Amino acid sequence: MKIKCENKKGLIEAALGEKKSDLVIENVNLVNVFTGEIYKANVGIYKGFISHIDCNPDGLNTNVKKIEAENHYDGHGQYLVPGFIDAHIHIESTMMTPKHFGEAVLPFGTTTVITDPHEIGNVCGIEGVKYMQECGKEAPLREYLLAPSCVPSLVGKENSGAVFTYKEIEELLKMDMVIGLAEVMDFVGVINNDDRISDILQVVEDKGMFIQGHAPFVTGRELSAYLCGGPTTDHESRVNSEAREKMRSGMYVDARESSISKDVAEVVKNINDFRYLTNLTFCTDDKEPAEILETGHMNATVMKAIKCGMNPIDAIRSATLNVAREAGITNLGAIAPGYAADMFLTESLQKIVPSAVFFGGKLAAENGKLKVAPKENKNFKIENTNTMYVNNLSVEDFKIKAPIKDGKIKTNIIKYSSLISAQTDLDVMELPVKDGYINISDNPDLKFIAVINRHKGFNTKGFGIVSGFGTKTGTVASTVAHDCHNLMIVYDTPENAYLAAEDLIKIGGGMCCGKDNKILAHLALPIAGLMSPKPCSELAVEVQNVKNALIDLGINASDDPLLRIATLALPVVPDVKMSDLGMINVFTREIIPMFLK
Repeated sequence: MKIKCENKKGLIEAALGEKKSDLVIENVNLVNVFTGEIYKANVGIYKGFISHIDCNPDGLNTNVKKIEAENHYDGHGQYLVPGFIDAHIHIESTMMTPKHFGEAVLPFGTTTVITDPHEIGNVCGIEGVKYMQECGKEAPLREYLLAPSCVPSLVGKENSGAVFTYKEIEELLKMDMVIGLAEVMDFVGVINNDDRISDILQVVEDKGMFIQGHAPFVTGRELSAYLCGGPTTDHESRVNSEAREKMRSGMYVDARESSISKDVAEVVKNINDFRYLTNLTFCTDDKEPAEILETGHMNATVMKAIKCGMNPIDAIRSATLNVAREAGITNLGAIAPGYAADMFLTESLQKIVPSAVFFGGKLAAENGKLKVAPKENKNFKIENTNTMYVNNLSVEDFKIKAPIKDGKIKTNIIKYSSLISAQTDLDVMELPVKDGYINISDNPDLKFIAVINRHKGFNTKGFGIVSGFGTKTGTVASTVAHDCHNLMIVYDTPENAYLAAEDLIKIGGGMCCGKDNKILAHLALPIAGLMSPKPCSELAVEVQNVKNALIDLGINASDDPLLRIATLALPVVPDVKMSDLGMINVFTREIIPMFLK
């Protein structure tokens, strides 16, 4: 696809010098992501697009005509860099609305994001995706959407607020900001030629649109089968040769630097010796508001790659042109005639702190502050809709009944691999039973898990035991529980679990934690139980309050305590996860019985 210029004739005239450009950014060191060069230049802009670049890097052009423009901006010799593009992000995971998200990240040089709105799609269906598009149009950057491919992520093993088949995907692909299909998390279904996902992929391929992938630990013949199925990218590469094999196979590797998964260093280390890095891109996936405020957005990811030994221009290209080409956007991600005029100035390529950000050819941010007036908040129906369809809970609901009255019983449990990873394994433990119920009070490492369906028309509840979650005491509850976003609770006692559940029902969803029959802190996310109506600065304070409470409960070694609970119900991330129907083996897609015979 190509970003449309509304006045192509005028753009051509401005390129020829027959008409004044709207703006010229003068006296810059232009970073050319096509050639890897840096050279002095002046850049003309007309109606949001680059009209002409005045430069003479080889010293051969002796007849350089100065760009005439209505306005001038002096770059003072700074580097002019294409605006960053996030290859894969769930805006809902920032807990901000699309509008507030855009206002938060633009000053850091991010001018485009490729978003997967499957979080709200799982809660509100097609109307949720439409909300993300329309609210995103109020943001000061480009927010492209991909049609969520896996709503829910694992059909038949979890219950969500909507189910997307190829028919819903066809409808979503007609939306003006939708440019393809979002991460195909059902990699097992693709490899096994599952009818549902095959039909979805065919609809998108017939339209010649972009298909985003999700293939953790998929290698060998299975990787070949997945690629033959249609997806072309993966943001789940974590270890050793995984990224190397995928890039060798022609796959785009979206190296991820999220608030919980820090994969960029490992990926860069493993692929940095390749001669060509055209299939390497960067993404943030799930990013929290406080981290954005404190460290930045895509600029922080690019700086991480550079710090890990990557050439600065290669790193910049991986966050600009490579992403645009991956998504099939032909005039984005570079500073060249006819390209969208999204770019920023920075004094250093080692420490990328934009001094000025231009979006659509206009100065949009300067020295970390927005220069464009925020649009008034529109009144969207979804922002005023309660999505917590849970009632009549009791303390008894949170007691796990065993098939024996007293003694010990072999129990399948979920065990975390580490405190900084979402990966979990299946383990077996002998657990004590007292008066017919599992009793874990003597083992502070163990916690109960409850996944309570919160969507209309369901009354399902799944229960389990987790080891290595990180809390030593108390309860954590959240409606941010990828991807179905049911009410997830990790708890020590049924009393604490009930208290936390009732608190989230009352505030319309969000996160909370408590102990000793008291709520320590909560974060209200009333928009689909996922997002707050507050801007980044205000939201970050509330998030930190919950984080502090979580640390008080014992999660002090985890890089991100909030996302700890958010991924425990995601049955497409290995090896074992929870749903409202029980414990699930990610690879076999079977429900695991809690107790062994």
